[in-house]
Amino acid sequence: MTITTVNRMLPAALAALLAAAACAAPSGTANNTVADTANNTVAGTATAASPTAPLSIGDPWVKTARSGMSAAFATLVNTTGEEVTVVAASTPVSPSVELHEVVGDGGTTTMRRKQGGFVIPAGGRHVLQPGGDHIMLMDVRTPVEPGAEVPFTLTLKDGRTVSFTAVAKDFAGANESYAPHE
Repeated sequence: MTITTVNRMLPAALAALLAAAACAAPSGTANNTVADTANNTVAGTATAASPTAPLSIGDPWVKTARSGMSAAFATLVNTTGEEVTVVAASTPVSPSVELHEVVGDGGTTTMRRKQGGFVIPAGGRHVLQPGGDHIMLMDVRTPVEPGAEVPFTLTLKDGRTVSFTAVAKDFAGANESYAPHE
């Protein structure tokens, strides 16, 4: 091979190498991490008060409401090697927000405050969904219209906070009776 041949092949080889590197995931990054980030960008966003977020919030959404009660749902993913407990939540659209669970008794369901909060095991997830655990907005004072982006802040047992934005969606279900003193 002559120097002239090498000089002609070098730019093409370098371009192919750069193209291959651009398609590869960064070292140590799983493909599902990239997908989860894309989901949070479309459905909502999550940030934390500390540089290393203890929770990732997936597919956050909130039920539309003009007033009264509403609820927020998402998948809480623990990004740490230790158990994380959510003990409170807040949003500017409602002065009163509670962590709730839905329990069944004799064929009926009732929602009530979740004693001890939402516990997410190390590396695990906790799904907030209609008919199950959820974030309850007790007294919506600012209408939550379809497509609105509603900010939320979760407070963890250790005092850290995680903020996210949920997209408002119309939803007719999850109308369980409320037992405020249970």
